[in-house]
Amino acid sequence: MCLLALSATLLSACATADKPPVAASTPANTATAQSTTWKDVPTQVISAGGVDFAYRELGQKNGGTPVIFLVHLAAVMDNWDPRVVDGIAAKHHVVAFDNRGVGASTGSPSNTIEQMADDAITFIKAKGFKQVDLFGFSMGGMIAQEIVLKEPQLVRKLILTGTGPAGGPGISTVAGVANYDLLRAAFTGQDPKQYLFFTRTPHGIASGKAFLQRLQERTENRDREIAVGAYVAQLQALSAWGQKRPADLSVVKQPVLVANGDDDRMVPTSNTHDLAKRLPNSELIIYPDAGHGGIFQYHEDFVPKALAFLAK
Repeated sequence: MCLLALSATLLSACATADKPPVAASTPANTATAQSTTWKDVPTQVISAGGVDFAYRELGQKNGGTPVIFLVHLAAVMDNWDPRVVDGIAAKHHVVAFDNRGVGASTGSPSNTIEQMADDAITFIKAKGFKQVDLFGFSMGGMIAQEIVLKEPQLVRKLILTGTGPAGGPGISTVAGVANYDLLRAAFTGQDPKQYLFFTRTPHGIASGKAFLQRLQERTENRDREIAVGAYVAQLQALSAWGQKRPADLSVVKQPVLVANGDDDRMVPTSNTHDLAKRLPNSELIIYPDAGHGGIFQYHEDFVPKALAFLAK
C-alpha cells in the first residue's frame, strides 16, 4: 500500500507541497470565457448523478462540436500538456474533467472502464452536449472506446492515443510496468513519467524534461492529486479490461485518428496498430524514437494533424 500511495503521488504532475484549494464556480453556464490558455482557465463544478464533476473549459468562442479530453491512469486535469490543450482549443471548444472520485470530483472512484465511460456520459449530458468529439489518451482512449460503443449517436469523431483495444497484450499488466518505473524513478530522483512516457535516448530524455516543465506552467488553483484509492481502482479497471474479450470495433463508423510512439512500454505499440486495423475508418500516426507520450513529445506535429482531422 505504501508503494501504491507513493506511485499515485509521483504519477501525478501536481507536485507542489501546499496547493491552494480548487477554485470552483457553479453552475456551469456561468463559466468565464476571459481566460484563453490552459494555465489560467478557471476550474468549475457541475453536479450530475450524485457527483460534483470538476472541469475546465476553453475555446467556447470557436463553437462547433466540443472536444472532450479523457485522461490517463493516475492523472488529473493538470496532467494534460498545455501545448496540446491550447493547440486544440485555438480552433475548438475544449472540455477536460476529473471523472468520479478522481482529483477534485466527488464520489467513489470507478473500478471498471465501463463504469468510467458511464460517468463520462453522465458528465457530457449534464453539460448539455448533444454530440461531442472524444480525445482519449491511454486509459482515456479505452474509456472513449466504451463511450462510442455504448452511445454511438453521442460521438462525431475520436482521437485515440497511447492506447489499444480491450484484451490487448500488456494492458492487464500495466501496474507492474508502472510500479517498476516508479522504483527506477525513486532511485534516480526523477519523475516516473520520464521513464513511462519517453524513451531513454537523448531525444526522448530531453523531450521528457520539457514535457514535465510544461506541466508546471499552471501555478495557481491546481487540481487535487489523485487519491490512493482512486489509483488502485483504476489499476483494477485496467487489469479487467486487459483480460476482457475484444469488442467488435467494426461497428464504429466514426472517423478515428489513432496515434502513439513506436516504443510504448505502458500500452505496447502493437496494440495501437491492432486498434487502427479494427476500426474501419481510422488514420494511424506512429512517431519515431517515442514512447507512451509520443503525442506530447511531438506536439508540434501532432496538434496540426489533430486539427486537420477534426476539420474534415
